[in-house]
Amino acid sequence: MTVTYVGGPTAILEYAGLRILLDPTFDAPQTYESDEDTLTKTTGPGVAVDDLDELDLILLSHHEHEDNLDYSGRELVRRTLTLSTAKAGVDLGKPVIGLDCWEEHRVEAVTVTAAPALHGPPGAERLVGPVIGFLLEAPDEPTVYVSGDNASLELVQQIADRFPAIDIAVLFAGAARVPSIDAALTLTSRDAAKAAQILGAPLVVGLHTEDWEHFSESRAQLEDAFAGTDLLLDTPRGVPVVVELSPRVELAG
Repeated sequence: MTVTYVGGPTAILEYAGLRILLDPTFDAPQTYESDEDTLTKTTGPGVAVDDLDELDLILLSHHEHEDNLDYSGRELVRRTLTLSTAKAGVDLGKPVIGLDCWEEHRVEAVTVTAAPALHGPPGAERLVGPVIGFLLEAPDEPTVYVSGDNASLELVQQIADRFPAIDIAVLFAGAARVPSIDAALTLTSRDAAKAAQILGAPLVVGLHTEDWEHFSESRAQLEDAFAGTDLLLDTPRGVPVVVELSPRVELAG
């Protein structure tokens, strides 16, 4: 498996023969105005959208905020198989396929399972809309959890109960905050470390900590939360990083 960090929540996973893009954001820095909150992007992508190789699949945690799906990203989902929330499937149409919680979808050898997620505190869904995470499984490949914009450790525990052998956890951190909601909308750095512990994952890929003004915690704070462990993968911007795992039985021993 290879991970290429693009910026914000966006990364490219090369997994079981597929090129998988997470939450596409490739716009230049700019400000997005909405009815309630303003989102400002501060840094461009580490990989230009025109430099992307062919994609097999997009995993989109949700479609209603530009820090997870911007204008360039919308062009990509119009021509690429995309798995997302049931609401995104209705709102965006084909080739976007909406999934309900725990629903599976097969893409070649890869089984994708929609994982529950909560974008903020209980009750936030009526303000920010639904969001999902994903589990990736394939023969002779690591099991990968992609959190999406989840802030709930209780839901992480549900995922760990259902998938007790997660090898790689891709966690969206950054403790995103907006004026209209007085709470973190994604994992804080400390909660990301707790999530990794709950999942028992021997490797963590940290995303969603840079490039947007409303991310209240930085990559440095995420690294501090994992200090003293070798769990957090170093992912330089725009550089493919090969992920190598020891057999889980060795790690457990």
